[in-house]
Amino acid sequence: MKKLIILIVLSVFVAACDNSRYFEKNTDFEKRSWLISEKPSFEFEITDPSARYNLYLTLRNESDYPFSNLYFTYGLKDESGSLIKKDLVSEFLFDKKSGKPLGESGIGDIYNHRFLLLDDFTFPHPGKYTLYYEQFMRTDTLSGILSVGLRIEYASIK
Repeated sequence: MKKLIILIVLSVFVAACDNSRYFEKNTDFEKRSWLISEKPSFEFEITDPSARYNLYLTLRNESDYPFSNLYFTYGLKDESGSLIKKDLVSEFLFDKKSGKPLGESGIGDIYNHRFLLLDDFTFPHPGKYTLYYEQFMRTDTLSGILSVGLRIEYASIK
């Protein structure tokens, strides 16, 4: 029986390993709202610029988020502060027709999303980089957004 429990525990740990993840960090919003003045940023280091990466926005929202979509901008800067990439993105958090929440639900009315920002991307040189987000909706306070984050994966590992 003891061997079976050890085997189950080891299996869970092995299954939980995520070989594709290079970097992941999230920023929680204290009042469960993303204020227009809040510009979450994530600093990370690239040691191998020849590797290819996929960069994702990770987001958690409540089902009472008042809109069906989210507009945001992101900017990617190198350690000298030079802007490498900037884009305006629109993503749907709810189905356009039914209004049903999209994403994965882990806890009740909270939904997790992962939106691809850069696919098969190579960084120009090794060093520290910063990626930041700005919410770009028509309201100063975007209620129902709990957190945003950055996930970087190796593109070659599927």
